[in-house]
Amino acid sequence: MRQCLLIACRFLCSLLSLPLLLGQVFGLRAAYKRLFPLLAYKITFSYNAKMNRMKKELFRKVCNFAKSDGSLRLLEIGCGSGANFQFYPYGCTVLCADPNPHFETYLKRSMDANTHLTYEAFLITSAEDMKELDDECVDVVVCTLVLCSVRDVKMVLREVRRVLKTGGAFFFMEHVVSKPSTWTFFLQYTLEPLWFYIGDGCRITRATWKDLEKAGFSQLHLQHIQAPVTSVIRPHIMGYSIK
Repeated sequence: MRQCLLIACRFLCSLLSLPLLLGQVFGLRAAYKRLFPLLAYKITFSYNAKMNRMKKELFRKVCNFAKSDGSLRLLEIGCGSGANFQFYPYGCTVLCADPNPHFETYLKRSMDANTHLTYEAFLITSAEDMKELDDECVDVVVCTLVLCSVRDVKMVLREVRRVLKTGGAFFFMEHVVSKPSTWTFFLQYTLEPLWFYIGDGCRITRATWKDLEKAGFSQLHLQHIQAPVTSVIRPHIMGYSIK
């Protein structure tokens, strides 16, 4: 009975998302891609306030992967508006990458607000194919709330391993699917067709930790947490992998 209700509710939500699908077919997605960075930028302040303690806990380990001379080159994929800049260690060089060029305006605001960092470049590129970057060219890669919306998580993780130096680390914080028996899972499964369009490709039923476990890193430090955010994206994973 529960399974039938779950399928019926998802079907209803899929019907409600049809106008958004049609809008995408007729070219409105391009207009939304211009609007989405503004929405994401506004949401950043609320999310960072709620996740401040957890982000500090995660990123305090970044400095452990600096070179012997203290320098550290960090690549953030899906950098968005630069929500993580405030948590990075003083003096590190940050390379930003995002497929949406319209984030640049908001990214510059974050750069101006975080002068303790050096900024190298903003690459407009897909995380699945970062051909602009050489093999083993960065000490750290960071990715937060990004693997939910990439086309292929496995390809992204292969690229992360390629650009990371041996001994370097990949830091992540992502919302993930809940346990199937929970009310949160019911909401996630039901709302995903609509959420996908509103969230610019975000999928809320991905078990991303499984991809990380199979990605071939030498070490994986991962924890499941319940983030103090809206229930549909409350289940999170955070941690880091070492190449």
